[in-house]
Amino acid sequence: MSDWTTSFTSGWSIYIVVLVLINVVGCAWLLWSNAKRRPGDPGPNETSHVWDGDLTEYNKPMPKWWINLFWLTILFSVGYLIYYPGFGAFAGVSKWTSAGEMKREQAAENKKLEVTFAPYAGKAIDKLAMDPKAVVIGKGIFNNTCSTCHGSAGKGAIGYPNLTDDIWHWGGAPDEVLSSIQQGRQGVMAPWGTVLEGMGGDNAVAYVIAYLRTLSQPQADLRNDYMASQGKKLFDGVCVSCHGLDGKGNTQLGAPSLADAYWLYGDSNEALQKTIRDGRHGVMPAHKELLGDTRTRLVGAYVWSLSQKRGAETGKPDTSVQ
Repeated sequence: MSDWTTSFTSGWSIYIVVLVLINVVGCAWLLWSNAKRRPGDPGPNETSHVWDGDLTEYNKPMPKWWINLFWLTILFSVGYLIYYPGFGAFAGVSKWTSAGEMKREQAAENKKLEVTFAPYAGKAIDKLAMDPKAVVIGKGIFNNTCSTCHGSAGKGAIGYPNLTDDIWHWGGAPDEVLSSIQQGRQGVMAPWGTVLEGMGGDNAVAYVIAYLRTLSQPQADLRNDYMASQGKKLFDGVCVSCHGLDGKGNTQLGAPSLADAYWLYGDSNEALQKTIRDGRHGVMPAHKELLGDTRTRLVGAYVWSLSQKRGAETGKPDTSVQ
């Protein structure tokens, strides 16, 4: 933390302390100074303020019990500021924080949920996917946690994978899908624009894109496509280390297949240019600590069921690891 930040924090704390003291001491002084009669004050029935002949303004002090309640309120506020945070940077003798309170309540609720989740503990996600009740529970957890990025139907968006197809950049086996959910993933595509242009000139990235588009077209003939043939040379010199000679990727690295016509960040020339030139950094957060082992398994079961439906419709293998 910088000296400026430390000074600002200390100054802000002092400012809060001063405000609190002014309020507490000011209330006590106001109460004390007005709780007794001063010499020269008119008597309770001597204000001489009379209206309509019989309406008289009196100057009677508040009753003792009312005054004592105010004093008790002030004492309570002092005790509160000693026990709880609120007096500047002083954390209070209880060390209470809203974050800590939330964690305690969350832990208590999680214990209650363990009873519901106990039948599903430790089971493989493909086995859970066969249980309709487990899938329904997993869908509810998915909607509350995962739909923000992947959409309520799991079809993803630009930069967020579609979970209903049979394409898995990190592997589509049950344990690999579960690992992606529980441990998270870091997908990094390095920026290659400068390197490629140093090897193949200003059009190098365009050449590579032309070649990439042929990978999903087995009938393509590079002999009649100058740009694609030039792109293959560049691809073989730079890209094969991650994506392989055939461009089908490497699930150990999270390197996607370039031969399936699926582009996570879009298939336009502009999107592909940006991906190759500037690189990409995709992050799938780890959810095991947030949801626990059983709930992540239930989410995995729901996700697995989505891809299996797609596999049944297309007739493709259920555990594709393209």
